[in-house]
Amino acid sequence: MSQHPERTKKITAPDILAAKGKRKLAMMTAYDYPSGLLADQAGMDMVLVGDSLAMVVLGHMDTLSVTLDEMIHHTRATARGVTNALVVGDLPFGSYQASVEQAVRTSSRFLAEGGARAVKLEGGSAFAPHIRAMVQAGIPVIGHIGLTPQHIATLGGFRYQGKTAEAILALIDDALALVEAGIFALVLEAMPAEAAKAITEAVPVPTIGIGAGPEADGQVLVYHDVLGLFERFTPRFVKQYAALGEAALAALSAYASEVRNGSFPSEEHTTHLSKEEAEKLHQLQNR
Repeated sequence: MSQHPERTKKITAPDILAAKGKRKLAMMTAYDYPSGLLADQAGMDMVLVGDSLAMVVLGHMDTLSVTLDEMIHHTRATARGVTNALVVGDLPFGSYQASVEQAVRTSSRFLAEGGARAVKLEGGSAFAPHIRAMVQAGIPVIGHIGLTPQHIATLGGFRYQGKTAEAILALIDDALALVEAGIFALVLEAMPAEAAKAITEAVPVPTIGIGAGPEADGQVLVYHDVLGLFERFTPRFVKQYAALGEAALAALSAYASEVRNGSFPSEEHTTHLSKEEAEKLHQLQNR
């Protein structure tokens, strides 16, 4: 049952844009029907089918290996579980960088095939032409600057960005270029709180922070990090709200143990024939 029964209409990109300066926005990643359902029932404004699924669902070491078809498959499954939140598809590495035409074609697939109602892409002002064409094609777009995980090969790893005044001004320039191109929201990842504050004050669209301090207009975290389901590493900015991985391991271990010692299934979990059918079976077996 939904924890937010007062929400009766689907949240749209204009709704998110209109929230700027009025209320904080909650965004959570999700990757399939059950996680989308739970995120939506919890009252998220946006559900992001992030390319982080490459790591937390598919087991890759970074986000670069997930394919476009995989992303659309998971977006479609997630969207089936979401009633109110805005479903956002994350454009994966190599699916939009080559040309404006490729970006429009890829993002169109997320809406037409994946059930998303917006997309997100990483990168600064170099991708303003891509965003402009996508918006003109009727595709709502969220930008993403700061630490852009698809660029870890050039960044040298998962490193904080915007650590100097000059770097912050460059990020503001990128942000303004993306706003001019037509984004309706902007993800700010892994930067000092002062950088996020400066960008948030400079742009007329909501900013969504992840590892960017409290000054952004909203926050996003990875579903598996929040619930304690991914233990390979935990970014310093993550707050873990549950330890479901430990609970799941304990439950699965208990199941395996009970199967081996014969205590599961017990009578409580067993169905029997009626007395008459049992007698008939016995007679037929002994003919």
